[in-house]
Amino acid sequence: MNAADLFAEYRPLLFTVAYEITGSATDAEDVLQESYLRVTEVDTDTVDNVRAYLAQVVTRQSLNLLRSARRRREEYVGNWLPEPVRTGPDAAADVLLAESVSVAMLLVLETLGPDERAVFVLREVFGFGYDEIAQSIGKNTAAARQIGHRAREHVRARRKRFDPPDAETEKITGKFLEVGLTGDVQGLMDLLAPDAVQLSDGGGKVSAARVPVVGAERVARFVAGLVRIGLPDMRVESTRLNAMPALLVYSAEVLDVAMMFEVTGGLITGLYMVRNPDKLTGLGRDVVLAR
Repeated sequence: MNAADLFAEYRPLLFTVAYEITGSATDAEDVLQESYLRVTEVDTDTVDNVRAYLAQVVTRQSLNLLRSARRRREEYVGNWLPEPVRTGPDAAADVLLAESVSVAMLLVLETLGPDERAVFVLREVFGFGYDEIAQSIGKNTAAARQIGHRAREHVRARRKRFDPPDAETEKITGKFLEVGLTGDVQGLMDLLAPDAVQLSDGGGKVSAARVPVVGAERVARFVAGLVRIGLPDMRVESTRLNAMPALLVYSAEVLDVAMMFEVTGGLITGLYMVRNPDKLTGLGRDVVLAR
């Protein structure tokens, strides 16, 4: 099978690997393009495990890109959030996959070093063996196993409880929109967990809160304040981003903010708002994820 056919067959998997390592859909697409060029130089008929081989190529390119991006993220203005991807309703059916692309998990992965992140993703999400992972990161198997153990303990200590989205989740986010448009602070507080956190990402390019907003009342007042300010010719669309319930807010038919909801135990625990225009360009189409 030629490189084009292989990439077409494995593209959802390869995109997901690249996205989870880099945290950026744009970077993931760049990784796939570069990886494709490299695969065209190889006789894939001689490859024993095509899935593992393609994942290794993509992982190496993802790590190269992630390392070059880390300095930019250290200098990022305000909160950094992963670039969201628009996912279909089926994405949440695989609970492990849904959690792995959730904003909360991607923020935890952001606290890992590049090798730790790659090993964790390849092992815990995609189930690759340490022999295969070692080849991907240029280490021996024992070192890969040690890195994996360290990364797993790091994530375990920081990961949040994850409830996969369901019909009740959709009702809660729908109610949030309904109440939010009225600016009813108490109504919003009733939907928020006491320790709810709101993060905004404007990238220094548009107005956005540069520090986390913590606590139900503060988050409710923050949202109500946004409603009072308003947007010209505002239109709101319900969707799924990163397998999470989400709202897309348009102003004069231009996408202004992508809002993702983390719901745990029947209450909204996390509200993530991406306004950086560079991170909104790819939300016009669904992305197929796979593992």
